[in-house]
Amino acid sequence: MARRYDGRTTMFSPEGRLHQVEYAMKAIDQAGAAVGVLCSDGVVLGGERKVISKLLAPVKTSDKMYKVDSHIACAVAGLTSDANVLINRSRLVAQYHRLSFQEGQPVELLIQNVCDVMQSYTQFGGQRPFGVSFLFAGWDEHFGYQLYKTDPSGNYGGWKATAIGNNCQVAMDYFKKECKGEKKDDGEDTIKDPPTYRDGLGLAIKALSKAMDTTTLTPEKMEFAVLTRKNGKMVYRPLTDAETARMCAKVEAEMATEGDA
Repeated sequence: MARRYDGRTTMFSPEGRLHQVEYAMKAIDQAGAAVGVLCSDGVVLGGERKVISKLLAPVKTSDKMYKVDSHIACAVAGLTSDANVLINRSRLVAQYHRLSFQEGQPVELLIQNVCDVMQSYTQFGGQRPFGVSFLFAGWDEHFGYQLYKTDPSGNYGGWKATAIGNNCQVAMDYFKKECKGEKKDDGEDTIKDPPTYRDGLGLAIKALSKAMDTTTLTPEKMEFAVLTRKNGKMVYRPLTDAETARMCAKVEAEMATEGDA
């Protein structure tokens, strides 16, 4: 049945599905995982490094983490070429807003702009959806630190901790378990208060290791970045390999202790 309705992006199936959009989401599921954690004093982003071939020259910049503006950064899962198009657009939009209003663009306003473009590619024939999902981290004076996830349909939502890419559901299950607080009187679970970004880094490393299904944590396999505020200014800082190695060693020790217990 699907083959009759998957030839065009604009055609709904009788079940109300857009198959081309679902195929784009499947493509994202094959990409390296990325995670995000909203913290009380920043936002942590993490991504899986995939080595396709040892013959490839070492990359000079990350293909998972990008700085959009001084107060906004993102992590990517999916087709890098599609991501570059949308990231370049988001950077232009952010700078147009800064030039016009002499201030950084509100985070959600930028997300809406990017998602409008992604959604438009599901409305017209002769083009396909963008095969990429984003985790946008940002800060503005209205709502503080924020973490958003987008998908090829143009939908987006705010999250306290989330994941995209390969085995993202495993990481999501881990976040649900770790972020669950005490039960209310009516039986519903509460959510713990946001951690500091240093604790959030540990949480992101553990979630990413679950998604990657590995117990050997090294900087060659994963990378991280932190968006935080220091001395009244936003700071986007990718962790160095040495910092990542120290954090991975610390998390491995904690996981070993938990396993012994």
